[in-house]
Amino acid sequence: QVQLVESGGGLVQAGGSLRLSCAASGRTFSSYAMAWFRQAPGKEREFVSGISGSGVYTYYADSVKGRFTISRDNAKNTVYLQMNSLKPEDTAVYYCAARPGTITSGTSGYAYWGQGTQVTVSS
Repeated sequence: QVQLVESGGGLVQAGGSLRLSCAASGRTFSSYAMAWFRQAPGKEREFVSGISGSGVYTYYADSVKGRFTISRDNAKNTVYLQMNSLKPEDTAVYYCAARPGTITSGTSGYAYWGQGTQVTVSS
């Protein structure tokens, strides 16, 4: 069982930056692929970024490539999402998710989810 708690959301102006954190419980954090998803009002939850258990492999949605960076600290059981050059269309609730093994971009592949943190980007 893995419990995930996100933090770091907030209100920021367009062009600004935020860093999201996701703290995980459990002793085998490094065996889990971690991902960030987001869901805007009236839209489906979508994949933003994922990172392998070792941190070697990372993946990004085209919409955030070059602006967002995912990383993890396995000693602290934490995954991060650094978000730069934020746009109003990045406004959403951001969720952290975990799954054993490899990264996948589909929501159904993740058994563990955090409660979400709101990110609002004003124009």
